[in-house]
Amino acid sequence: MNEKLEPTLAALAAARREVAKVIIGQEAAVELALITILTRQHALLEGVPGVAKTLLVRTLAHVLGAESGRVQFTPDLMPADITGTNIFNLQTNQFTLVRGPVFTTFLLADEINRAPAKTQAALLQAMQERHVTIDRDTHALDPDFTVFATQNPAESEGTYPLPEAQKDRFMFRVQMACPARDDEISLARRMLTNDAPEAALARGDVQPVLERGQLAMLRATLDSITVRDELMAYIVDLVRATRTDESVLVGAGPRATQALLLGGRAKAAVDGRDFVTPDDIRQLATPVLAHRVVLRPEFEIEGLSVNEVLGRLLEQVAVPR
Repeated sequence: MNEKLEPTLAALAAARREVAKVIIGQEAAVELALITILTRQHALLEGVPGVAKTLLVRTLAHVLGAESGRVQFTPDLMPADITGTNIFNLQTNQFTLVRGPVFTTFLLADEINRAPAKTQAALLQAMQERHVTIDRDTHALDPDFTVFATQNPAESEGTYPLPEAQKDRFMFRVQMACPARDDEISLARRMLTNDAPEAALARGDVQPVLERGQLAMLRATLDSITVRDELMAYIVDLVRATRTDESVLVGAGPRATQALLLGGRAKAAVDGRDFVTPDDIRQLATPVLAHRVVLRPEFEIEGLSVNEVLGRLLEQVAVPR
């Protein structure tokens, strides 16, 4: 094991233990969220109400020593409600910047598809450049700025689907399913005691494992993780296969290749390894590619799903040994 990586692996293991004190039965979602943060990317969280999407973001922020903010997206939300605006101060006879909720570290964009495209687009510059422009002045955001946007897949009335260009800026689409029966029983028991997840977080039972600013140090150590050339070629072939399949109208672009490469390296660290394996890439393929691939209408009518197409491609593309 590379000695340079040992503190990073220990910190990530401790972070998962602390998050598990609050988040029950969402191990895969916790892992994907950690990978998102480690790679300075953004994630789209999908799941029915009550599966701890908001609580997951709040808990991760607390454990990783970061600030968190939340915006509830609604049809009447304006771009300035997210970025902020300049207000004229009569006492000083000058304009003063009132910063919006985007000036934080982890931003939860709750039900992002309930706002129209103009408001959704207010996040594009922030997500891509970590800057926002307000009245022609550009302001820097936190270097660790990360967006976790939620969608409720069970509702379609009064929603505005995200455009492909914006979906492509999310590294993962994380499907948060309802917990397994045993996990839900455990959650039900805890709700009748002082050990309820929300109460445990508020009471301080969950301990931070990092201090503010240490995330950058963790990311720097990921350069020590080995990615073989054959594995890079496998990633490229897998992404390119989405562009040539007969059932696909729009395949994944180069940003998907970058996401799989960076995500595979971060997943190895989260799992306690200093090398990336083909299984890392295969496990990340669906969260990375599913929201980037658009099927042809005639195949959708026949009931074909994106996950089925990706499953077939994973079987067809040769895996390096």
